[in-house]
Amino acid sequence: MKRMNHLGAALRAWRDRLEPTTVGLAHHAPRRVAGLRRGELAMLAGISAEYVAQLEQGRAKTPSAQVCSALARALQLNDEEQAHLLRLAGHTANPDRIPRLVPVSVRRVADQLGASPLAVYDAAWQLLHWNPLFAATWGDPSRASVEDRNAMITQFERRNPRVRQTPAERAWFEQSLVADLRTTTGRYPNDPDVASLIERLNRTPRFRELWASPTVAAHESAHKTAVHPEVGEIALDANILPTQDSDLRVVVLTARPGTDAQSKLELLATIGVQEMAPPPDRPGPPERDPTTSPSAVAAAAKAGDLRRVESGHDE
Repeated sequence: MKRMNHLGAALRAWRDRLEPTTVGLAHHAPRRVAGLRRGELAMLAGISAEYVAQLEQGRAKTPSAQVCSALARALQLNDEEQAHLLRLAGHTANPDRIPRLVPVSVRRVADQLGASPLAVYDAAWQLLHWNPLFAATWGDPSRASVEDRNAMITQFERRNPRVRQTPAERAWFEQSLVADLRTTTGRYPNDPDVASLIERLNRTPRFRELWASPTVAAHESAHKTAVHPEVGEIALDANILPTQDSDLRVVVLTARPGTDAQSKLELLATIGVQEMAPPPDRPGPPERDPTTSPSAVAAAAKAGDLRRVESGHDE
């Protein structure tokens, strides 16, 4: 209980120091205190506001490593702070557990590659970090629960309607992911999170079929198409960048040569995760600020006056 009280105090201090505008949140209404509200931190991390309150008050059970990673990402903690958070939550360094700390150096590289959708996964394909263009392309991961932010869960449970693959692309991708996961089980045979992931995936016939194969290999690349509700199909190549001593998978998605994907990515970089128009069955608002219309946004971006536009954004 004492350890959880220390964890709660640390979370409150980190939340209080983070300016809302730093994480892309509007700062219109006056605030009684500086920093993020509990609900805002919860939205950024993809957990409930009640759970954040329980953590800060020392009333919650020990958070999982995945939840700690989500909190560290939302709070923009540095390497030492992330390690401290994991220790306070009882996740001490253990060679039997998959590393989930995303070093500042990797996050810095991610920031520099903002022109491409980019995400960082751990060795079991748990999503740890992503850039705004990744969220704009595939949908905002923070809207899913932490447990569902796993590339294998998304693939085998068909959880993302924006993903389109040919039968050959899907077969190759799934075979490669499963072979990579088998490699991970060899490195971390005692990690309970890996065991839980396999138990869940075994509910799907396709995974059981592939898991029966002894193939062991590293997943290195894939082809897939994002079907965006506003800009249409975006043909992408997924490339895995190696990281030193962290066992992370840094996935950078690039426009497939010979397609119009690059121009569509540039458009998505401008509009972010906002909807360009309301769905047909939902009336639009009676009035709209002309400065936030898609045409105004695009004009501002061309003028170099817009760094980032996202509405509803909480990776």
